[in-house]
Amino acid sequence: MRKIHMVDLQSQYQKIKETVDASIQEVLNSSSYINGPYVKEFQKDLEDYLDVKHVIPCANGTDALQIAMMGLDLKPGDEVITADFTFAATVEVIGLLKLTPVLVDVEPDTFNIDIEALKKAITPKTKAIVPVHLFGQVANMDAIMEIANAHNLFVIEDNAQAIGANYTFKDGSKKKAGTIGNVGTTSFFPSKNLGCYGDGGAIFTNDDDLAHTIRGIVNHGMYKRYYHDVVGVNSRLDSIQAAVLKAKLPLLDSYCNARRKAAVYYNNAFKSNEHIITPTTSSCGEICPTCDCHVFHQYTLQITNGKRDELHQHLLDNGIANAIYYPVPLHKQKAYVDDRYNEEDFKVTNTLIDTVISLPMHTELDEEQLAFITKTVNDFLS
Repeated sequence: MRKIHMVDLQSQYQKIKETVDASIQEVLNSSSYINGPYVKEFQKDLEDYLDVKHVIPCANGTDALQIAMMGLDLKPGDEVITADFTFAATVEVIGLLKLTPVLVDVEPDTFNIDIEALKKAITPKTKAIVPVHLFGQVANMDAIMEIANAHNLFVIEDNAQAIGANYTFKDGSKKKAGTIGNVGTTSFFPSKNLGCYGDGGAIFTNDDDLAHTIRGIVNHGMYKRYYHDVVGVNSRLDSIQAAVLKAKLPLLDSYCNARRKAAVYYNNAFKSNEHIITPTTSSCGEICPTCDCHVFHQYTLQITNGKRDELHQHLLDNGIANAIYYPVPLHKQKAYVDDRYNEEDFKVTNTLIDTVISLPMHTELDEEQLAFITKTVNDFLS
């Protein structure tokens, strides 16, 4: 049996080696490393894939969030609501811009922002909502957009973990995750469903004026060389990373389908284990190959018998990579502690930090590996 990685990028690379190597060699031959042809081509390809008017590539997913907020001209003291159970980058950029982060609890099944908690958190100072499509599943965008429209709030989708996912609205129409709010952002960190071989990110919007502003911000505030019209940053996707992403983008749907197939296997193997709560989808409550609202950036269980940490070590001892996302909620992190927060308002998050564990999830998992992983988990929790 092949070694079980959390993400097997080497095996994935071997399948596309010829295309990727040729693309990188073209960049090296051209020596056009910044804003070269591959950047523009990948931008257009991603616009077509997402069916969005504007994709603005940038250096990484954290920059994408910060630049999106800069583009919306949010001011110091403006309140931005987001989920407590997520990676720190989401709240980090709020703090960097001197905005006021407002953290709220998440749903116990999808781990996405809790709609009722979101409603309660809105004040006259609230200016934006940042739903995080956590672990690859799209948040409840029907409800979020209704709330945002009712209160005249911006919606900035943190789509770092869910590129390729579809959201089905109440009326049956669909849109790609990240293209529903005023602006969406993503990361191309190597382990993402669409990952490059270094750092990379992008911002999406259908708003022409916002896109124009953001294009200036990512490039030192310049639209014409040495003329700085807005306050900007230096955040550009380099040509080598764009070449990798252009080669991988046509495979994104197949990558997501492979992850769903693995998730179905996991769920079937664990469905009779009373100590495990398996992932569900927001669309139908089950996981099946046709569920396209979840692209399984992570496959995350809840362990209900108090033995999550022991399971974590047992898997490592048996050569099975695994991870605990996230061991400390944002409202308890030293950087973001605030007297405004009441522990009673974070019941779900405070439970998840003690119960969740993520199993290997990537495009190269085979049935032998899945069988070994699931048997090891079930035997330990029997």
